[in-house]
Amino acid sequence: MPPLFLLDTNKFESKSEELGVCESQVGQLITPLTGFSNQYREAGFGIDNGAFAHFDEKRWRAILKREMPNRSKCHFVVCPDVVGSARRTLELFEHFYPSLHGWKIALACQDGQEDLPIRWDLIDAVFIGGSTEWKVSNHSEAIIKAAKALGKWVHVGRVNSVDRYKWCERLGVDSVDGTGLSLRTANRTRIKDGMELREFDFEEPQGGSD
Repeated sequence: MPPLFLLDTNKFESKSEELGVCESQVGQLITPLTGFSNQYREAGFGIDNGAFAHFDEKRWRAILKREMPNRSKCHFVVCPDVVGSARRTLELFEHFYPSLHGWKIALACQDGQEDLPIRWDLIDAVFIGGSTEWKVSNHSEAIIKAAKALGKWVHVGRVNSVDRYKWCERLGVDSVDGTGLSLRTANRTRIKDGMELREFDFEEPQGGSD
């Protein structure tokens, strides 16, 4: 199944059509940065921590409290992280994960995670973050493959182009998000147009012609 699109928005009108997918493939990413209310999408939702811009623990905790009754539809909650530093992120994980009991917990994987252990027994998902270079590296691919082999949910952030989306699809990623996908029609239609190209066969026909 292709990755779900999790959009940080509260206005979903026409977005699935612009992406060229059915309504059931578009869910919601809830973050402290925008604080949008849950739109109760069929595709479910994830909860990010907003650390890419600024981690506001009070707002993050408020979202968790608000969404407690909806936990069964939540694919993951991203434990607080330090963008670009796997070591600091793991330290934050040790501090915060006990307070996320009952939620499906995601570890935000960052630059350097390839040299550090992942406590697979404590997490339900991985969120592939970090720098752009690391995000599409062999290191992140290995983590994605390991997560899938262990039955963990895999989410990739900052997916705003068709090439990145195809990369995620090839690796069996479960869901993606991107600021551009959430905010700009042009990004969504580029995804649709790029994916539709696969429906055509440009190879020469075999054998003679009539």
